[in-house]
Amino acid sequence: MPIPDTPGPPGIPRRDQAARAQESAAELRTLGVAGVAVGWVDNSGISRVKGVPVGQLEHAAVWGVGAAPCFDVFLVDDSITDSTWIGGPVGDLRLVPDLDRLVPMAALPGWAWAPGDRLTQDGGVHPGCSRRFARRMQDAAAALGFAVQAGFEVEWVAVRTGDGDGDRLTLPTEGPAYGMQRLVDCSDYLRDVLQTLDAAGLTVLQIHPEYTPGQFEVSVAAEDPVGAADSAVLVRHVIRAVSARHGLRASFAPVVVPGAVGNGGHLHLSLWRDGRNLMRGGPGPHGLTGDAEAFLAGVLDALPGLLAVGAPSVASYLRLVPSHWAGAYRCWGRENREAAVRLIPGGRETAEAGANAEVKCFDAAANPYLAVGAVLAAGLDGIARGLALPAETTGNPASDHGAEPAERLPGSLLDAVAAFDRSAMLQAALGAELHAAVAAVRRAEAALFATSTPDEIAAATRWRY
Repeated sequence: MPIPDTPGPPGIPRRDQAARAQESAAELRTLGVAGVAVGWVDNSGISRVKGVPVGQLEHAAVWGVGAAPCFDVFLVDDSITDSTWIGGPVGDLRLVPDLDRLVPMAALPGWAWAPGDRLTQDGGVHPGCSRRFARRMQDAAAALGFAVQAGFEVEWVAVRTGDGDGDRLTLPTEGPAYGMQRLVDCSDYLRDVLQTLDAAGLTVLQIHPEYTPGQFEVSVAAEDPVGAADSAVLVRHVIRAVSARHGLRASFAPVVVPGAVGNGGHLHLSLWRDGRNLMRGGPGPHGLTGDAEAFLAGVLDALPGLLAVGAPSVASYLRLVPSHWAGAYRCWGRENREAAVRLIPGGRETAEAGANAEVKCFDAAANPYLAVGAVLAAGLDGIARGLALPAETTGNPASDHGAEPAERLPGSLLDAVAAFDRSAMLQAALGAELHAAVAAVRRAEAALFATSTPDEIAAATRWRY
């Protein structure tokens, strides 16, 4: 088919997009790549994919790959619900790879990966595309003169292949939390994780054993919000692939074993203007500027509804409990790891770049595009309304019972969805179609597990995220 010189789905002239794809395909062939996985994350938090041969990359980049809109209402077990605007067997979308994020997968020889935008058949924006939602919120911040740097922590539990449905999981290490013994036991595995992340173009800041048996955490450098979400997805793909090559499975589920500390998906953000980090050097608490304080106040104000985005699974509420550093309380504090919003002023050598805030109540079941987009929307709403932070929680909200005890965040998915529905701000930010689809998936998953025990919930979700 002749390629017209008209704007294509990403807004780039189709001929230019075709030329870029041809160059990318030629480079991939020299690396032995045969196929490109074009991915997106659905509203249940599952990473989905369509693959194309390298020879079809040009066509995919110019015209997109078919992908049904019903994926917006898939549940964690691959059953399907519906919503007011989205659902059923009719219709199609175009999944278009972002060539700027195209990367060979060193741990999956012969494959490359790129995140995709889901567009309508005529190239318009699909209102249910979470990546485009995150982009829209990022652009809304830029229109007000703000830039946001973001990054997700990725936590996972490594388990021997073949295990996972029983009460006892065979772990690759019995080393203690944060212990050197755990790193020694898994040194080859973690080395390969580091090398493969580096080969994918990701800058790793740290990797370490975490609290739960067999658990690890990796953090990569902050980026713009959409880039941070892309990287969060890519990090998990890399870890899955490296784990498989070592005879392991990686679980990113909110809980792997009920009662144990779960896998968080903590979101770090900093607000910038004209190259200056607004989370330091201001007159507000711990050096926050007025805009940064209002931004964080907006996030704190919206947290009950934001949980339907950032803690989206029934399993999330097995993790979101006091005294697990999960952020179960609607409060904030400087370096307070039990608060939902932890303010991190940064050390002397990293204060300018390092000052940020961490949303601790989010977990690894979250669609990172929805999570970062919704938090941006809440923060910008706080700036628009000129909100101020409430009094800081300086102690442990799980054990301090003073005159003003900290408020618990919703303790169930249905309670979070109710708050999500009440939030006019989130409805306006996401748009009617995306908001309704998210709410429909949450209610359907709550019904799916309505009579399940914690052990049954953990077993059903352990290998899904």
